[in-house]
Amino acid sequence: MKNTIFDTPVILENNGVRLEPLAQRHYASLLPVVLENPDLLKFSPSPFGTPEALQDYFDLALQQRRQQTRYAFAIFDKQTDTYAGSTSFGAISHEHSRLQIGWTWIGKDFQQTGLNRNCKYLMLQYAFEELRFERIEFVTDARNFQSQKAIEAIGGRFEGELRSHTLMSDGFRRNSRYYSILCEEWKEIKETRFAPLFT
Repeated sequence: MKNTIFDTPVILENNGVRLEPLAQRHYASLLPVVLENPDLLKFSPSPFGTPEALQDYFDLALQQRRQQTRYAFAIFDKQTDTYAGSTSFGAISHEHSRLQIGWTWIGKDFQQTGLNRNCKYLMLQYAFEELRFERIEFVTDARNFQSQKAIEAIGGRFEGELRSHTLMSDGFRRNSRYYSILCEEWKEIKETRFAPLFT
């Protein structure tokens, strides 16, 4: 039987970052990241910019892990010894051998530092090489050009845009842009797009 991410606690790390299973103990460390970066949640369908909303976010993430539909991580930046944000595996289908990487938010002080690229490398490597998934998806708001650029930079292939796809908290119905990386593409992407991590 194929291994699942829910079999044992998963910690992914390299010299730059450690991804730890999100737990209640991370709340106090991540709250300042959220409060100090109000624009961080601009494109999130479920804003969590208050202490109460962040607790709701934690409760939902932990519930979804128990339901085996999402696996959220806390991002620890080894360069600054600081928790920087969160990211997740979600929309997990073992039947169809696919999952999404997303639900990512990182404080502005940690953006453009290579931290997110390290996170994505570790997650892609684990999903393709350990869990043996066939397809990894990325879904982003059509207005979120920064996210689209980051996905394209790691080799995500644009597949299409779904109109009026997701209801946002302000009542706006966003278009969602879908990207993917397939298992047969991973070796080349690993050796090219992520080569700077190994030099």
